[in-house]
Amino acid sequence: MLTFGPIPSRRLGRSLGINHIPPKICTYSCAYCQQGYSSQVQIERQAFFEPQAILEAVQEQVEKARAAGEPIDYLSFVPDGEPTLDINLGQEINLLKPLGIPIAIITNASLIWQAEVREALYQADWVSVKIDSVEEEAWRRIDHPHRGLSLPRILEGILEFASHYQGCLCTETMLVEGINDKENIIEANAAFIARVNPRIAYILIPTRPPADKRVKAPSEVLVNTAYQIYGRQLPRVEYLIGGENGDFAYTGNLEKDLLGTTSVHPMKREAVQELLAKAGQDWSVIEKLIAEGKLIELDYENNKFYMRKLFDRYKR
Repeated sequence: MLTFGPIPSRRLGRSLGINHIPPKICTYSCAYCQQGYSSQVQIERQAFFEPQAILEAVQEQVEKARAAGEPIDYLSFVPDGEPTLDINLGQEINLLKPLGIPIAIITNASLIWQAEVREALYQADWVSVKIDSVEEEAWRRIDHPHRGLSLPRILEGILEFASHYQGCLCTETMLVEGINDKENIIEANAAFIARVNPRIAYILIPTRPPADKRVKAPSEVLVNTAYQIYGRQLPRVEYLIGGENGDFAYTGNLEKDLLGTTSVHPMKREAVQELLAKAGQDWSVIEKLIAEGKLIELDYENNKFYMRKLFDRYKR
């Protein structure tokens, strides 16, 4: 199936997905991948499907969605492998442009050192690049890259792309317990990502069964620490670890607002108190959520932070 959705996306609203790479053909074989290890690891770009076939499949799905009253915010290249392996990616984007829907690509950035890959990505409206670690050993342990890939070359390619790209650029970092959750690695990542200057820097954790069953999410303490370190160097940082997106507004459902917000941003005690005041509630609400295991209190640099308790259901 070349298309799916539209489905809710934590990054993109309502996303119509384009699956233009056969299952598990990738440049990496990531330890945390929810689809299992890659069946074929390669760095040679090739044609997989006829661009016209992709256009027709997307047109059909768009028409069905519109007939059903389903909104579409983005057409998203999110295949079962690495999207930039498709040598026709740029042509496909050009064919889809007349549909008038913004185009997004989520890439592991492993081929972005190639000029022709950057040229294809420049045409997208929204691009997210993966930066799990700028430290060689951690990168290899997490991403299991093709032996022909070079991390310094990839990082140079990301910077080159960022310096010319005119659309919305985001980064994603998957934190894995015991590999890239050490403070020195997080600090180095944050410093590099600051040079990339993304619109949003996302922090992720494994939330679905991974390829390597030993992979686990870091503790809430370490995730909060990563958020604080990133936040010192980057203007906008968000968790991408499940739950509903939200902001610090009160919408009428206090528990939903609290859990939605704290699954995206840790909230300082003062911010929580302000939200409670808006809702006309007292601190007993927080105590109840903590007792129920829905919320957790963390200490960081003499401040109290509150974030959604997420990990118990994912630990294996």
